Amino acid sequence: MRRTHKEDWFHRGDTMSPSLTSLLCLGLSMGLRTPVQAGTLPKPTLWAEPGPVIPQFSPLTIWCQGAMQAQEFRLDKEGSPASWGTQIPLDPRNKTKFSITQMTEHTAGRYQCYYLSQGVWSEHSDPLELVVTGVYREPSLSALPSPIVTPGGTVTLKCHGLWQRFDRYILTKEGEDRSSWTMDSQQDLSGQFQALFSVGPVIPSHRWTFRCYGYNRNRPQVWSQPSDVLELLVSGGSGKPSLLTQQGPIVTSGQKLTLQCLSDLGYDRFALSKEEGDNLIESTILQFQTGLSQANFPLGTVGGFHGGQYRCYGGHNLSSEWSAPSDPLDILVAGQLPDRPSLSVQPGPTVASGEKVTLLCQSQSWIDTFLLTKEGAAGPLLRLRSESRAQQHQAEFSTGPATSAHGGTYRCYSSVTTFPYWLSQPSDPLELLVKGAADTISTSHKTSDCKSDSHPQDYTVGNLIRMGLAGLVLVVLGVLLFQAQDSERMAQAATRT
Repeated sequence: MRRTHKEDWFHRGDTMSPSLTSLLCLGLSMGLRTPVQAGTLPKPTLWAEPGPVIPQFSPLTIWCQGAMQAQEFRLDKEGSPASWGTQIPLDPRNKTKFSITQMTEHTAGRYQCYYLSQGVWSEHSDPLELVVTGVYREPSLSALPSPIVTPGGTVTLKCHGLWQRFDRYILTKEGEDRSSWTMDSQQDLSGQFQALFSVGPVIPSHRWTFRCYGYNRNRPQVWSQPSDVLELLVSGGSGKPSLLTQQGPIVTSGQKLTLQCLSDLGYDRFALSKEEGDNLIESTILQFQTGLSQANFPLGTVGGFHGGQYRCYGGHNLSSEWSAPSDPLDILVAGQLPDRPSLSVQPGPTVASGEKVTLLCQSQSWIDTFLLTKEGAAGPLLRLRSESRAQQHQAEFSTGPATSAHGGTYRCYSSVTTFPYWLSQPSDPLELLVKGAADTISTSHKTSDCKSDSHPQDYTVGNLIRMGLAGLVLVVLGVLLFQAQDSERMAQAATRT
């Protein structure tokens, strides 16, 4: 069989002297390593536009710039056996660019570049780490205990995966002073994997806006989608605004819920916050009228998650500091519990003024709290803990001496302390009627001589009419008696004549 040239070369090489073979191998190895050897030229600069953290499938440009004119630039990717790319320099021949049309998890990684000038290769640039985001579902970012911070205070930001477990989390601060922190995830008592970042001291000189990402150690350049933006609110001491709702504090599923924040101090913007670490909602949709500035916060169709305590803040565009918080506004969502309590009144739905009234709210389900509402009342809701009696859970809402102000339509709701902003369906309405004390004549008024009471204002119109009729009857009887006596005198005079 005829040998190939390669086989002949190796065959002839077997007869060479050991020294010649060693020199030949050394020369070949040096020739292969020459293009990638570090030279004496200064290392170039490597950067990415629009930045090193790129959403999945977005384009990216990598720039490499040397200290002098070059004949060629090369780009290496960590883990790749060959050079990732080679480019001829652009005018003025000291830099070039490498384009990535779509950023993916395969193009993410660590890169270095170097250049050739006058037959000498430069040192490698500092590594550039390219990160792709959006490969996994986003984590959740919240503030503990809330995103409201006093000037100079600190706050804890919690990042945890809603859809999957991550080994590590990265917290990024947005804005001009962009920075980031990385932390391993820890498992809490509920089994959730999370990272807790301590942020502060917080000062109102600039905005404090954050996002977080999750990733795994074996793929450190492949991140999740970013969390929703969380902005810390630095609360100051200026005048607090007012927070209102047109729907009332109790709403039902399917309603449209809108909260309104207003102030007479002429704020440029308003922010709405909800307790338990929820993110701030900011609004600059303002209306100015009669010296008031206000903003509406449409919260969409009511669901169970809308229940909670809300506050709002006012701010100015030229300052990052916000006002003192408004008074809290509780939003309660009815219909979240299957129970419907019953409402009754003692001694009855019609009572006299001054009489004691007790409204009784009952349920056969295990309930620990009852709420009583009055239609059209502007005051706070009445809330009582339930008591167990005869296999019933109940609460007694007692009033003092009844007045006309107690009259109206009442409903009651049941609730549990574990979900204080979730209510049952309302009870059937109960209408309470309070009558004046003189509507039913008391025994003190029923005297034989029909003398009036020393307090005439206690008489009702009906009593006055009856007294007037009695007086009229007395007048008529007097006239008739007078006429009868006059007729008798005339008869006697005629007889004498």
